[in-house]
Amino acid sequence: MKTFIRYSPLLILAIAWELAARLHLVSSDALPPLTDVIASWIDLIKDGDLLSNGASSLYRAASGLALAIVIGGTLGIVMAWWKPVNVLLSPLVELFYPLPKSALIPVTVIWLGFGDGSKILLIFLGCMLPVTLGAYNGARSSEQVLVWSARSMGASRLRMLWDVVLPSAMPELLNGVRTALALSFILLVASELIVAQRGFGYLIGFLGANGSYDAMYAVVLTVAFLGFAADRIYLVVTKRALAWRE
Repeated sequence: MKTFIRYSPLLILAIAWELAARLHLVSSDALPPLTDVIASWIDLIKDGDLLSNGASSLYRAASGLALAIVIGGTLGIVMAWWKPVNVLLSPLVELFYPLPKSALIPVTVIWLGFGDGSKILLIFLGCMLPVTLGAYNGARSSEQVLVWSARSMGASRLRMLWDVVLPSAMPELLNGVRTALALSFILLVASELIVAQRGFGYLIGFLGANGSYDAMYAVVLTVAFLGFAADRIYLVVTKRALAWRE
């Protein structure tokens, strides 16, 4: 019952969408009826277009995000733990963090062309910074009492990093990863809309340009629900990963 109440706004939105289109309160070109969108979604599944393009998109998003988590997380903890690295890299992080990541699309295309590499690089660059900052803030907030205790017991610097700093950094790091997860979908579709021959973004642009607006909305909703599902799953994983703190 709680789940139904929590997600009832989505049901209300779906009903309002259908009624607005059927009663011609909104142009059917601008907003096709939801039932037509669902029918087009089924057709895209049957034709295999949605699955094949979706597989390309998810591969790019997963690859870029995985690189961002590994490299960004490591970089953030190293910046918090070794001051010379922090002094060297902090200005770069502060410079590039507010930069709109979509502005890097032409740059990544120049570097790696129109294939998967440019999209993966864009997602990596865009997602790395929130992960880096999350890991940095988490590692910086490590309880000094625990660090001093580990040091007094003769723990090596690497052992303190693994047993004290990393567990302390996990909550902030995981929050940064959640932000990066959402960004990965945004950057993926943005790049594919402009420079791709496969993927969700390409499919949205192609269908819109050909006037297949119901199918276009079907792809948009697919991306939205995939992002929503990924976020819900991630929250469950995060809760279990941090269960030891309770």
